[in-house]
Amino acid sequence: MSVVDDPAGPVLNLMMETPLVRDRSGASLQKQLHERIRGAILDTRLPPGCRLPGSRSLAIALGISRNSVTAVYELLGAEGFIELSRQGTRVAKLEQQNTGRRTARRAAATQVSNRAALVREAVFNAGDTLALRPGVPALARFPLSAWKNCLDRAIRQASVSALGYGNPQGELALRTAIMRHLAVARGVRCEPEQMVITEGAQEALSLCVRLLTNPGDDVWVEDPGYRGAQTAFVCGDLNVMPIRVDDDGLCVPEQAWQTHTPRLVYTTPSHQYPTGAVLTVARRLDLIAKAQAHGAWIIEDDYDSEYRHSGELIGAMQGLVPHSPVLYIGTFSKTLFPSLRIGFVVLPEALIGKAAALLRETLRGGHRYEQLALAEFIESGQFGRHLGRMRRLYRGRQDALRQALTEHLDTPHVISGGDSGMHLTVRLPGDCSDVRIAQAARQYDMAPMPLSRFALNPQPGDSGLVLGYGNTSESLFVPLIRQLARLVRAERRDAKP
Repeated sequence: MSVVDDPAGPVLNLMMETPLVRDRSGASLQKQLHERIRGAILDTRLPPGCRLPGSRSLAIALGISRNSVTAVYELLGAEGFIELSRQGTRVAKLEQQNTGRRTARRAAATQVSNRAALVREAVFNAGDTLALRPGVPALARFPLSAWKNCLDRAIRQASVSALGYGNPQGELALRTAIMRHLAVARGVRCEPEQMVITEGAQEALSLCVRLLTNPGDDVWVEDPGYRGAQTAFVCGDLNVMPIRVDDDGLCVPEQAWQTHTPRLVYTTPSHQYPTGAVLTVARRLDLIAKAQAHGAWIIEDDYDSEYRHSGELIGAMQGLVPHSPVLYIGTFSKTLFPSLRIGFVVLPEALIGKAAALLRETLRGGHRYEQLALAEFIESGQFGRHLGRMRRLYRGRQDALRQALTEHLDTPHVISGGDSGMHLTVRLPGDCSDVRIAQAARQYDMAPMPLSRFALNPQPGDSGLVLGYGNTSESLFVPLIRQLARLVRAERRDAKP
C-alpha cells in the first residue's frame, strides 16, 4: 500500500507540517519526532484511538531511518501515550486529556496547601547581598584559604567512604567539636548524642515541629519575631500565637498559660530578633518553670549571640537548669557563611530515645566532607580566631552606623539592638510606611527590612527598619543613611493628608 493510500495519511500530514531539523548542535531527529508526537497527543491534535502511520510509512515520509521511528514508538508505548498491537498503532486514552495543557497548568497552579497559602512573602530575596541587608556576614573577610585547607584534608583523609550516607545525627567529630565550643562559650550542657546536625537553623526548626507537635497545637512566637520560625510553624499546621516583646524580651501574660497552653515556645533570648532585647534571667527561669509545669517545650534560637560587643557573652538559657525542657538551636550561617547550610539542634536527654526512629527515617547524614572540615576548623582554633576578628569588625561597623544615623537621619527615631549581632533596629514614627521605604531603598542598592513585616499582630510602634551592617563597609554608611533619610522624609511627606 502506498503512503497516499495509508489510512493514517492525515496523521502523516500533521507530522510533516514542519521538517525535522538536521543539526548536530540541536536535538536528534529521534528526539524531535518523539516530542512532536507526544505534544500532538497531549494537546489532542492526535485524539484517543487515532491510528498512527506504520513505522516504514512514517520513516519514508520523513526521510529518516525506520529504526529511529521504531525506537520512538517503543518509547511512547512505554510512557503510555500509544498502544502497540498487530492491528496497528493507536493513540491511547489519557485521563483529563480534553482539558488541554493550558487548563491543566492553571489547575495545577492553584492546587497548593492551606499552609502554603498562609506563608507570608518577604520584601527581600533570600540571595540578596545588597547594602544594609540583615543577616549577611562579612563574606569578604571569611578565611577562605584556611577553610579550603580543612576541606582538602577532609577529602583526603575520609576518602570515598564519605560519599555514602552518614550517621543521621551528623558526623561524630563535628558534634563533639560543637559540644566543646558550646560548653565554654555558651554554657550549654550536652553530650554528642544529644546533638543533631541539620541543614541550617530552618531544618532544625522543622525537625522540632515534626518531633514534638501535632496539627492544631498552640505554639508561641515572639512578636515581632523571626519570620523563619513563623513559617516553620505555619507549615506544620500549628496554631501560631504571637506574644509581644518588650525591652526585657518575651513578655508572656500570666493568663496565656491557661487559655492557650503552648506545645512549643520559640524565643531568641540572648539577642531577640529583630529588636535586640535580652530576655532577663528572671523571665528565663519563669519560662522554664512554667513550661515544665504545663508540659511545654522551649526552642532557644541562639542565632548570633557569639557577636556580643560589650562585656562577656550572655550564657544560653539551656544551661541554666539541669534537665530543662529546652531545645537549643544554632547555625553557622552567621558566624561563617550562609551557603555552608550547617546548623544543629541540641535535644534534651529525655527526647533522645524517643527521637531515634524519627531521626533514622527522615535524615540521611549528608554534607559529610563539609562536616569533617568544619570539625577541624573548630578544633584547630580557626573558628575562635575568626570569631574574634569578626567581633572587632562588627563592633566598629556598628559604631559607625550609629554615628551615621545620629548625624544624618533627621526624622525622630529610636535605635535598639546594639549590644550584639550584625544589625540595628531603627523605630520610626507611625505616620509612614516602613514597607514602602524598604521597597524604595532597593532602587538605591539597599535592602533594609521593614520592622512591621516581622510582626504577626503589628502595633503602632512597629514601624521601623532593620539595618544589617555585617556585609556593608563602614565607608558606605554616611551616603547610604543620607539617601535613606531622604526616602523617609519623602514617605512622611507623601503620607500626610
